Amino acid sequence: MTCRPKKSNLTDEGVIMAKGMNKVVSGPDEAVRDVFDGAVLTMGGFGLCGIPENSIAALVRKGVKDLTCVSNNAGVDGFGIGLMLEKKQVRKMVSSYVGENKLFEQLVLSGELELEFAPQGTLAERLRAGGSGIPAFYTPTGVGTLIAEGKEEREFNGRKFVLEKGIVGDFGIVKAWKGDSMGNLVFRKTSRNFNPLCAMAGKITIVEVEELVPVGALEPDEIHLPGVYVHRIFQGQDYQKRIERKVVRSGGQS
Repeated sequence: MTCRPKKSNLTDEGVIMAKGMNKVVSGPDEAVRDVFDGAVLTMGGFGLCGIPENSIAALVRKGVKDLTCVSNNAGVDGFGIGLMLEKKQVRKMVSSYVGENKLFEQLVLSGELELEFAPQGTLAERLRAGGSGIPAFYTPTGVGTLIAEGKEEREFNGRKFVLEKGIVGDFGIVKAWKGDSMGNLVFRKTSRNFNPLCAMAGKITIVEVEELVPVGALEPDEIHLPGVYVHRIFQGQDYQKRIERKVVRSGGQS
């Protein structure tokens, strides 16, 4: 008796995950090739640290629109997500800090951009929950404030908690310091705050790295995010090392 193999219903991305194939793509334009109008993007970055600059530039070139961007911040004028705001590609932002972008302020106040605020820790946990298959969780953060309006509340041990939903994006778009062709990633300093969480929360996760290394070059104990979460990875280039806000003391002060 001959047994025929069962027909697989895995997508191309699923086959990559199952077989452990090389996930390297030629560059950012190929990496974002199927990002569609109206997509939800979980985008890495903390301030101006760890922003997926190459992928953002590719999205601008692609001209995709009506996007929902989940990001700790909205970049600044002329950089990061700010470039997408200039092209009116973003319909909604889910963020915790947006204070460095004048265009962002104008778009929100004019009603051209929808804004959902989330406390920073809550936003991080919503991304982690989404990436871990947890649909929602209760937190005391935001109880009694505008953040809690319209959300379910419950009391535990005499304290009120508000229900927050996990976030799952159609695409996770992040930047890492180092990565190998299997998608194992190492992040540098504060870029580790949100990039791993945004990567976990994406149905398809796209990663750009400052240094692409062969499999085996990374010590297992130094890997911050395993390749199981990553679908596409490419070597980035021409990164800017910006300072979000430079503050110096005046002369004569101790």
